[in-house]
Amino acid sequence: MDLRIELDDLTRPAVHELLREHLANMHELSPADKVFALDLTKLRAADITFWTVWDGDALLGCGALKELSPTHGEIKSMRTPVAQRRRGAGRAVLARIIDTARQRGYELLSLETGTHPAFRVAQDLYLSAGFDYCGPFAAYTEDPQSVFMSLRLA
Repeated sequence: MDLRIELDDLTRPAVHELLREHLANMHELSPADKVFALDLTKLRAADITFWTVWDGDALLGCGALKELSPTHGEIKSMRTPVAQRRRGAGRAVLARIIDTARQRGYELLSLETGTHPAFRVAQDLYLSAGFDYCGPFAAYTEDPQSVFMSLRLA
């Protein structure tokens, strides 16, 4: 397997399908008003960088980095298609996001994920990369449907 991570312009149909899968699954696992996943339009914002992970023509996953401030970034839209899991795409895109955050001089990298047991695999991935559980950040508030994690970079 030859993983390739690309800075993505969000124009390819395979990426659109993966994001549809992601949003649909988030709505299955969390109440609608507690889904903070971004749709295609919001991922195209100037403060968001979006990557995809490929093996040849096969899309293995995606992830994004949102700039909250000059020293604080947020991980968004981490997703691996159900049929492509356990191939290292999540870990690869997470490493790219962390490296980019460090290059930008961020001191803190944060994320919000859900509390449903299905989110445990993602939480374990973040913990293995050095993230710790924390309280709400940015505009988030304490909520029984949310888990917050952060990685101190400086």
